[in-house]
Amino acid sequence: MRGPISAFSVRGGPGPARLGCSFPDALAAAVLAVSVLSPQLFDLWLTMNSLLRPALPGPSLCVRRWVSPSPAAGRFSSAVAVGGRRCRRGLAVAASAAPSWMEEAGVEVLEEGRLRNPSVSDSYRPEGLPRPNATVLDAQARVCTGPEQTRPLGEEQAMRVLDTILRSAMGELKEEPVSSAQLGAFFAGMTIRANSFPEATQWSEGERRAMSIFWPRLVQVLPPEVKFIADPEGTIMGANGLTGPRYVGQGAGEMRLVGALREVLAGGHLGYEEVQCVLKDILPIGSSPSSIVVSEALLAAFLIGQRMNRETDRELKAYCLAFDDELGPPPVADVKSLTHYGEPYDGNTRFFRSTLFVAAVRACYGESCLLHGVEWMPPKGGITEGQMLKFMGANIHLSPTQAKTLLEDEDTGFAYLNLQEACPPLYSIIGLREHIKKRPPLATSEKVQQFVRARGRESMIAGFYHEGYEDPLLMLMRRRTVHAGLVVKGEEGALSMTTKERSAHASKGLPVNHCSGFRTPNSINSSESDGIPRESFRVIVNAQELGFESTETPRTDRSILKNLELGLAALGGKKGAAYDRIVLNAAMADHLLGCSGAEDINTALDRAREAIDSGKALRRLMSSIKISHKVT
Repeated sequence: MRGPISAFSVRGGPGPARLGCSFPDALAAAVLAVSVLSPQLFDLWLTMNSLLRPALPGPSLCVRRWVSPSPAAGRFSSAVAVGGRRCRRGLAVAASAAPSWMEEAGVEVLEEGRLRNPSVSDSYRPEGLPRPNATVLDAQARVCTGPEQTRPLGEEQAMRVLDTILRSAMGELKEEPVSSAQLGAFFAGMTIRANSFPEATQWSEGERRAMSIFWPRLVQVLPPEVKFIADPEGTIMGANGLTGPRYVGQGAGEMRLVGALREVLAGGHLGYEEVQCVLKDILPIGSSPSSIVVSEALLAAFLIGQRMNRETDRELKAYCLAFDDELGPPPVADVKSLTHYGEPYDGNTRFFRSTLFVAAVRACYGESCLLHGVEWMPPKGGITEGQMLKFMGANIHLSPTQAKTLLEDEDTGFAYLNLQEACPPLYSIIGLREHIKKRPPLATSEKVQQFVRARGRESMIAGFYHEGYEDPLLMLMRRRTVHAGLVVKGEEGALSMTTKERSAHASKGLPVNHCSGFRTPNSINSSESDGIPRESFRVIVNAQELGFESTETPRTDRSILKNLELGLAALGGKKGAAYDRIVLNAAMADHLLGCSGAEDINTALDRAREAIDSGKALRRLMSSIKISHKVT
């Protein structure tokens, strides 16, 4: 890598009282503008107010209920019911600033404020999605995985799973039926294991005995596409597996999918064009009357089958690029530098997720950032940037063109795109992804999307966890012809590097804070195969060598509110573990991507701290909430 990372002593920044813009004053106006969106957000403001201002004299107060402000012209009540009394604590500044915010934000904010806005990530699961059968889903977690990771079922569990499938197919499980997607994924896993997995992860004796008992009955009630998936060539189930060789599907798209599945279920791989054609034939599903009708069992079998076979580079490239032209050419933002952030779409369930706050910091000095994702995604269903922004009252349903406007705005400089607007075909299968249990190839390729382009320099960052996906992610980034790319093994497979010192008893494999990537070089010894010269690097970031104290990563445990408390307090200047992680991740992104002014890591760290301690990063985050409701 360019320039060694030398030891560095952390210098404490100015305290909250000496900042140019204190956290509570900057947030107060925004909170009143969006407080009707969430009682919890008002509680959050009071919490931050108490953390960052000197305590007021008198007994401590416990906020019980927030009385929503009336939208009467120019008048807003800041009353809070507290133990039977009413008080107006700490809102003098906010009250005077609120009317202009509310008027600028418009009626849409007030109307949306009446909607439920929960604070726990689990509650963002879209209403109306049918839940998968838990018994079969547990089995899928064991058998629908890789050649070395699969754990064969014991006889008792196999009997229970097949009995559940039989009773569901006979209509006896009205409350928790086994879905078509679950049937496709489960039997695809069983078939691939029988056809191509090593002996240790093929069928156990218990699975064989259970299948010999149940298959003669299952073959009478399962739909033909599931019987095809369970025995596509008639070689697994003997005389009871004759449907598979004759099955062709219904309609041109499904027929193409069946042909591709025959190769996948045998453990084989497909070409780039073949994967692209299949995806474009069958997506989106179920999102409109004009959507293509295709068996979810076949689609689920295809997605999980490709992941079990370990996708080739050409297959991953097909998933990555399949819908680039769905909404036409991407808009081009007039910014000098743009970083695309590829966080895992299914979020964090345990630890602080810092990327939203890192983006606000980097935007302060001209490093524009584009975040993208969904509100909720299986299998984790954890905290996402979409949830945090929505909780704070932002409009998270922007088009790529509207996101471009936010990127260009001098008061913002970063934007968030929801997959629902950015790529409707891929958004349409979120429900199906819950039912296949394991992550499909899309979980890798969706992190390397380019929904907006830039006139200036472009970079990409993506998180990973499992070995084997580091190089494919970098390959996809090079295919995007960006100037710099970075993959990070952060906590939970996300992007956040930790300041915690690595334990001597850490698990095998690549450690947390492992980074690798490429960037535009200063030297001439680099690859220029696609016209962009690059140099590669690999490094393990040691926060202690940079002067950071070793601290435990703050736990959030699916609480959006807790994640916001940590992140907003840090942007308000509160020193601690969250503050350090935001500084570390902003500065290392600048340094490793080769951004201007970050060639020296110490300078990059100082620049990130100044963006926070001056109040600039917090103001940008609050500004983004307001402006997200005004862009057209």
